[in-house]
Amino acid sequence: MRTIIWFVYFWLYLLAAIPVSGYIWILEKRGQDVRADVLVQRMVNRWAHRLMRLAGAKVEVTGREHLPDGPAVYIANHQGNFDIPIMLTVLREPHGLVAKKELARLPFVHTWMRHLHCLFVDRASPRAGAQVILDGEKLLKSGRSITIFPEGTRSRGGAMHRFQSGAFRIAARAGVPLVPVTIDGSYRLMEAQGVWIHPGTVRVTIHQPVATENLTREAAKTLPEQVRDIIVSVLPPQKTG
Repeated sequence: MRTIIWFVYFWLYLLAAIPVSGYIWILEKRGQDVRADVLVQRMVNRWAHRLMRLAGAKVEVTGREHLPDGPAVYIANHQGNFDIPIMLTVLREPHGLVAKKELARLPFVHTWMRHLHCLFVDRASPRAGAQVILDGEKLLKSGRSITIFPEGTRSRGGAMHRFQSGAFRIAARAGVPLVPVTIDGSYRLMEAQGVWIHPGTVRVTIHQPVATENLTREAAKTLPEQVRDIIVSVLPPQKTG
């Protein structure tokens, strides 16, 4: 029953929010980006919080004091489908995500991801990947942040996968900090139970930012492993890989 209620709310909220989405498009066309961002954040944050509550999820967050005031690239491990609403509730300012292109095909979801300035990547196309790096740099320089799951796929509670380098190239090109985020337990909400949603506790740790300005080429190459080690440091041993 919990799973059915969750999915009904998921789609009904998006349907009910169509007029608000239309108003946001108008604000964006008029160049009123600040007003649009405030409204997007309010709507998305409310939606994500309720999704977590309906799932019976308790999210314990430590390290909020490490959230930077300006734009940043948030790097998180990827355990399950709930990682996106978790990040939408944990971070306080509007931020997009780098997501696989398949999500762009979902009705209504695609619209709100566009409002959040999400970037869609075709993992089979090197050219598309290069364009996402350029678009990400532009987005960061406009003052917006980005959340990226550099494993590229969910671990579903298993060991973490290797980190892909694109996220770190985006941050280095824009000269903004990387903020490592550890998510522990999100897979228990769904992946551990197949498609069924079950209550659970998720622990989120926000680590100190890692600077990317004026890095040497050698130092930039070590960023993926450095950030991965930080994220792994607070995971149980069997999840570290």
